[in-house]
Amino acid sequence: MPEQVPSKESFTFAPEQGVPPAVGPFSHVTRWGSMLFVTGQMPTDPATGALVPGGVLAQAEQVRANLAACLAPFGATLDDALMVRVYLTDFGDFDAFNALYRTWFAGPLPSRTCVGTTGLAVGADVEIDLVVGLPAAAAEVPA
Repeated sequence: MPEQVPSKESFTFAPEQGVPPAVGPFSHVTRWGSMLFVTGQMPTDPATGALVPGGVLAQAEQVRANLAACLAPFGATLDDALMVRVYLTDFGDFDAFNALYRTWFAGPLPSRTCVGTTGLAVGADVEIDLVVGLPAAAAEVPA
């Protein structure tokens, strides 16, 4: 029996699913076989699309919630992340962000890159994107 070749599937979610509206022309998640590529999530409230106030830690928590909402339809969590890319507009926030970030994972930490940048979309202080390996039990495509 020939090996099944994966195909690219793209998913866009609605604010009712806990994912903010896209701020540009992209899908929230692209699936390739058992891999998910989650577009950079901004610290915006899914209900309003507005940037959350409160600085980098409050914004990071909103980004975490938005990432979790992108993963939920696939039965995945942040613990399934293989690679995390973090973008911070102020590297002075690095230590405080790291202390919060460590609390997001129950198991071993994924690989990570953290980049300092001079600006992010919507005036955000932080943006995070993911590469995720789907657990074997999460083989179904979300409805």
